[in-house]
Amino acid sequence: MIHLGCIADDFTGATDLANNLVRAGMRVVQTIGVPSGPLAEAADAVVVALKSRTIAPEAAVEQSLAACRWLRAQGASQIYFKVCSTFDSTAEGNIGPVTEALMDELLAPFCVVTPAFPENGRTVFKGHLFVGDLLLSDSPMRLHPLTPMTDANLVRVLQAQLGVQRGRKVGLIERGTVAAGASAIRERIEVLKAQGTTLAIADAVDNADLWHLAEALKGALLMTAGSGLAIGLPAQFGIEPATEAARLPAPTGAQAIVSGSCSSATQAQVAAFVRAGGEAFEVAPLRIASGVDVVSEALAWALPRLARGPVLVYATAAPEAVRQVQQQLGVERAGAIVEDTLGRIARAFVECGVAQLVVAGGETSGACVQALGITQMRIGPQIDPGVPWCHAVSPVSGSRGLHLALKSGNFGAVDFFSRAFETLRR
Repeated sequence: MIHLGCIADDFTGATDLANNLVRAGMRVVQTIGVPSGPLAEAADAVVVALKSRTIAPEAAVEQSLAACRWLRAQGASQIYFKVCSTFDSTAEGNIGPVTEALMDELLAPFCVVTPAFPENGRTVFKGHLFVGDLLLSDSPMRLHPLTPMTDANLVRVLQAQLGVQRGRKVGLIERGTVAAGASAIRERIEVLKAQGTTLAIADAVDNADLWHLAEALKGALLMTAGSGLAIGLPAQFGIEPATEAARLPAPTGAQAIVSGSCSSATQAQVAAFVRAGGEAFEVAPLRIASGVDVVSEALAWALPRLARGPVLVYATAAPEAVRQVQQQLGVERAGAIVEDTLGRIARAFVECGVAQLVVAGGETSGACVQALGITQMRIGPQIDPGVPWCHAVSPVSGSRGLHLALKSGNFGAVDFFSRAFETLRR
């Protein structure tokens, strides 16, 4: 029986959340999609990874409710809907529609919402989300090809996504209240409920704020948050940090990186890897669209190089280059052919002996995990905030299994790719 049941709207976000729970002492299993039966191993928390961030709201709701019902059947007393720390969403959702549906399913009278993760530079003040020193609307997220975020006011963003027929209203729990502690937060929630408010954006600018929120939400049926809130949740179940929670099998096999994210952070990481002498192969969407067998090309290029160290295959590009491709192929087709190609490359690599694989980008991670047929992962040690190593068994990895790191595009220091393998070796 698990304590905490988590639903993540993309694969890298799922490992981001699981990473923080493991650091705080929980044994965590991440599943890819909703399992068909009970867990095969003991865990304190389970994170169900969905690929629901940018799909139609109705489909996101359906998948999230299925995950919620499975988690409740495993004994989860709390449900955590994990969203991106930059509140990635379209004008229609899916954060608002999924949160509302989960509230209805759980009969939850109130839900606190906060994407804050100060350790990764995501803070909320006066209901406005900051990325580092920039408002979300001034950050590179305003140029995201799928979910451009042009409004930093999260109360306004979330309110616009809620169903009018339900009449739910979004309020704010300001920083002064959060800093005053759990009792003050609970008092503010009661005031908001008396005013007819059923959801509230919570400010948080440091880890102490997240701990106060976690304590205030002890026993809450539902919370919607980035991964930051997770740092204080295990303690509410009487669990303390323990190194054993992050232990994975010893690494073996060749090393590879597959990068599809076009975020500014991943662009810098790709450039740093190449600048340091790393072997790199670029995947060009227009060549894929023209019928070139890029998967075979990448495999033929990589095979003689894998024995010398990690190789990088990337479709990472600057925003202007991405826009040009999208104009020629269409946004959906451009993304789909790149994801499919990178997923097949990842599978081919593992079939040829790669057993340590880093994947950059949420959509790319989803494509690679699905191509590898992975259904569950054990969460291990952190590489950078929000990015842990995991261990999984894939139908193409054999009994040895596979070490896997799924990195959100915006996460990680500039030397992330090289340091990831050093971390696993240590």
